[in-house]
Amino acid sequence: MIEFLEGTVDEMAPTHAVINVNGVGYFAHISLNAYERLNGKKQLRLLTYLSIKEDSHTLYGFYDHTERTIFLHLISVSGIGPTTARMILSSLNHNEIIGAILNGNVALLKSIKGIGPKAAQRMILELKDKMGKIGGGVSASSSPELSNINEALEALQALGFARNAAEKAILKISKELGDSATTENLIKNSLKLL
Repeated sequence: MIEFLEGTVDEMAPTHAVINVNGVGYFAHISLNAYERLNGKKQLRLLTYLSIKEDSHTLYGFYDHTERTIFLHLISVSGIGPTTARMILSSLNHNEIIGAILNGNVALLKSIKGIGPKAAQRMILELKDKMGKIGGGVSASSSPELSNINEALEALQALGFARNAAEKAILKISKELGDSATTENLIKNSLKLL
């Protein structure tokens, strides 16, 4: 794993940076927020994540530990890959991402290209605890919708259902019921699907 690159900026664009490290040029995909922070610098240290797939090795760059931590949390969510995570980091700043997840702001997350309602709700369900740990000055306001979803998930798990199956059922029912989704409705309707 390449932890970071430290060297001279050879090229800087809103989507990528080329860093010359002792005569070797490393191409790293970056977010728009990283570009805004790093543009104009001649020397820099870029934290990295190397995505290895069967047909490619892709390097992603980050301007600080918080950005990389958020990225790693995002790609841990099923259905969100590195490209989508970079899009999220380009669309919202750290506090907006953390706040949207902590507060269950599905509408804000859905406004990002490539994120649908299911993915937004999955991000909230899977990342709420993790984002709370790195939240800094961001606080969660009480969101009835998210609270109902979490309570329903805990109830289904207590009944012995696997977390993944319960999440899928709850997300589907939550989407169907919309704002009228109470904990009781979510549980009853999810049980029909499980």
